[in-house]
Amino acid sequence: MTFWKPHALAKPHENQLDLRMGDRVLSTVELQGVSVGTEGKVILANGFNWQRYRVLFNNGVELGDLDQRNIAPTGRAAKRIAKQAAKS
Repeated sequence: MTFWKPHALAKPHENQLDLRMGDRVLSTVELQGVSVGTEGKVILANGFNWQRYRVLFNNGVELGDLDQRNIAPTGRAAKRIAKQAAKS
């Protein structure tokens, strides 16, 4: 599997998901070739004004340009994000 290095200035803004490469996610809407609830792994986190992610889903489909409208963190990523939100 190919992993891409994100640009050094690619940081999420307020109200955007703050995921890292390797984080586990879940599709929250029907996507092309991916049904709701399918799990996947972030393989790219990038963007300047719009933080977006490329995800390899467990069914073998790889999709890009995903954000909080399409995916939600699961597992350790969800715990990390909840902890960060609690600190704010």
